[in-house]
Amino acid sequence: MMNRTTLNDAVRIAGTGLFTAEPVALAICPSHDQSGITFRRADTRVPVHIANLSAMPVHEAFAQMPPRCTSICSQSTNIATIEHLLSALVGMGITDASIEIRSPHPHCEIPIMDGSARDFVNALSEVGIETLESQVEPITIDKPIIIEEHGASITIEPAQSPSYTYTIDYPTDPIASATVTWQGDSTDYASRIALARTFCLEREANAMQSAGLFKHLQINDLLVIGDIGPIENTYRHEHECALHKLLDLIGDLALVGRPLCAKVSAIKSGHAMTHRAARAIIGQQRY
Repeated sequence: MMNRTTLNDAVRIAGTGLFTAEPVALAICPSHDQSGITFRRADTRVPVHIANLSAMPVHEAFAQMPPRCTSICSQSTNIATIEHLLSALVGMGITDASIEIRSPHPHCEIPIMDGSARDFVNALSEVGIETLESQVEPITIDKPIIIEEHGASITIEPAQSPSYTYTIDYPTDPIASATVTWQGDSTDYASRIALARTFCLEREANAMQSAGLFKHLQINDLLVIGDIGPIENTYRHEHECALHKLLDLIGDLALVGRPLCAKVSAIKSGHAMTHRAARAIIGQQRY
C-alpha cells in the first residue's frame, strides 16, 4: 500500500490541440475522493482507465490508421491526446486529480503545448503535492506479460519497484538508436523526461500537412527531423526521441487506473501496443 497524493491547489493551462487545432483550457484540480485521475467536461466525468479507451480517431485523416495518440470517452464526450498530461502526473507521483476541460470542440483535445510534458510539470511543481491519509494499492504483476508484433514488443515483469525502459530503433532514418530508462524518481522525470518533445520525420510532416493537419503550426513549433537532424530546431537531449517515447509509455500505462509496480520494457512500440499492454495488465494474462 502507498499513500495517495494530489495537488496542493488547482493549476490552469490553456493551449491548442495538435490535431484539432482547437483552443482548450484545463484546470487540474486537487481530488480527495479516492477516485484516481479523472477528466470532467460539463456534466460528464471520464475516469482514466483502459475500459474507457476511445476508438474515435482524433482526426479524420487517421480513420484507417493505428492511433496516433491516446483518447478516452464516456457517453458523447471524447478527450484526445491525454498521454503527455497523464505522463506528467505519473512522473510527479500524483495519484489523484480532477481535470476540468473547457473547449468549443465537441471532441476536445488536451493542448499540445511544446510537444513535451514540461509545461504540465512546471505547473504541478509550482503548487506542490499533498500527501493524503488515504492509501492505494499499486498494481503488481504475478507473471510476465509479453506482447509482440512486427518486430516491436512490450514485456511487463514482476518487480519490487517501478521501472520503465524504452528502446528506439529506426535503422533507415536519421534518429539515433537508444535505450532509456526511468525508475520512478520525480526529479529525474522533471529534469530529463518531461523535456522530450513529440517528433516526426520530415516526410511524415509533409504527408500530414497534405492531409490538412498542422496548418496552424510553423515547422519549428514541432520537432521535425530531416535527413541531417532537426529542421530549424535543436535537440534538448541527444536521445530526445527515445525519451519522448518513454514519456508516452509512462502516460499510456496510466490507463491501468492505479500506480503500476512492475518492470516495463518496450522496444519500438507505439500507442496501440501500449493499450494492449494496459488491457493485459488488468487481465493478468499473456497476449
